[in-house]
Amino acid sequence: MGNRRWILWLVVAWVFVGCTSKPDNAVVVDALPEIYPDYVDVTIPAGIAPLCFSMADEGVGQIYVCVCGSKGGELTAAGTWADFDLDDWHALTEQNQGGQLSVSVSALGKDGRWRQYNDFTIHVSKYPLDDWGLTYRRIKPGYEVGGDIGIYQRDIHSFAEYAILTETAVPGRCMNCHTANRCDASLFTSQIRGEGGGTLIQCDGRQQWYDTKTDSTKAAGSYAYWHPDGRYCAYAANSVHQAFFTGTGQRIEVYHRFSNIIVLDTETNELILAPQLQTQDLEIFPAFSPDGQWLYYSTSKNCRVPAEYEQVKCSICRTAFHAADGTFGETVDTLINGPATGKSYTLVRPSYDGRWLMYCQSSRSNFPVAQNDADLCLMDLQTGETWLLDEVNSPQTESYHNWSTDSHWFVFCSKREDGMYAQLFLASIDGQGRVTKPFLLPQRNPRKFYAGMMDSYNVPDFTRQRVEFDAHEAYRKVFDNERKQVSIRRTQ
Repeated sequence: MGNRRWILWLVVAWVFVGCTSKPDNAVVVDALPEIYPDYVDVTIPAGIAPLCFSMADEGVGQIYVCVCGSKGGELTAAGTWADFDLDDWHALTEQNQGGQLSVSVSALGKDGRWRQYNDFTIHVSKYPLDDWGLTYRRIKPGYEVGGDIGIYQRDIHSFAEYAILTETAVPGRCMNCHTANRCDASLFTSQIRGEGGGTLIQCDGRQQWYDTKTDSTKAAGSYAYWHPDGRYCAYAANSVHQAFFTGTGQRIEVYHRFSNIIVLDTETNELILAPQLQTQDLEIFPAFSPDGQWLYYSTSKNCRVPAEYEQVKCSICRTAFHAADGTFGETVDTLINGPATGKSYTLVRPSYDGRWLMYCQSSRSNFPVAQNDADLCLMDLQTGETWLLDEVNSPQTESYHNWSTDSHWFVFCSKREDGMYAQLFLASIDGQGRVTKPFLLPQRNPRKFYAGMMDSYNVPDFTRQRVEFDAHEAYRKVFDNERKQVSIRRTQ
């Protein structure tokens, strides 16, 4: 009897696959549908890739979904998951910009009965997201060198992903992430680590490779951030180490034995070394203000790591920068004092409109992506007020955040799904600092995609246009070992 019921259910499911009409005689369930990803009550930009989803219960065979716009328009999807047509989705969201989408879901259970759930809402923001896409690094969280690390880019208005530079293109090499200047994909930097490594600067398609490791800097540059005029790029020169836990809820501690901030002048090929950024403390994660007049960064005392790993508490500081001659101010302002609060504050990212400062807060460490309690915070640069972004934080790690060109959207990495793999989420912010519920980066078949994705995402950033990059030329440059050597300029 059980086998006959199962066969009947399969027949019903097969018949329904091509059906786009609402199921008859569905049992009304007074509850919201449990879907994956969780897109209930999220806010999206018009023109984003379709928010395809399935039921969270993998035992559900078929679903029928109808989406209606508050300003008009309707679309449906039916099958094993809600697979919305790209053009129809774009038309519906653009028609309803500043409005809402009402989503009705019916699901067919193994018992052969349809269930109709309460409708849920997707808000379509009045703020557009006109950037072309995202760049990010994909890396397996296996804590070893290798594993086909790669830098990729994704068209956020479709599901298309393109490789920029992967380990298969430069075998045996590890690369830091693509860092554009204020979302401008025509100007970016990256770093190849290890033997034959080098610092890449690409401007309008032309690659220039530097050797930024000198006797004065100890290590090559990483954790990059551009000055808005495109002449200067700040890096942290440091060493990265790992220690592992047993019998605890945390797997790994990442720490630095030294870290200073250097600034590359791409016109003179000089590394600028300022005394306030070259101390015995650890200066890390530089970021220029959008007007270019300040350099933000984090700093912590040089503890005996890994033994004293719990004592690493970073403060957020800033110092003046003068682009005309590449010099710094004499004083350093401490904006948030880590040791005084017993917390650690890292990864400062100012919004491009100059209003907000987003950063990470954790109980310790200058490497927040390895901290389970890392959360995102916001500072109002007009008032100095700071607060935790409860709307986007989760019990797991939040880190690696960056702003869209218009400063009304941000992307960040979160391990909320399983505590292991960092995935990309997007959220919006208004002029009063109100933040919306984040949504997982859409995929056409999200359950299949994310179940099969064995990489973590890190250091995502928006780009206004697609990155054009010649990986064959990069291979030649990496393995010919010809690098432009920088000189040192010390400021007072």
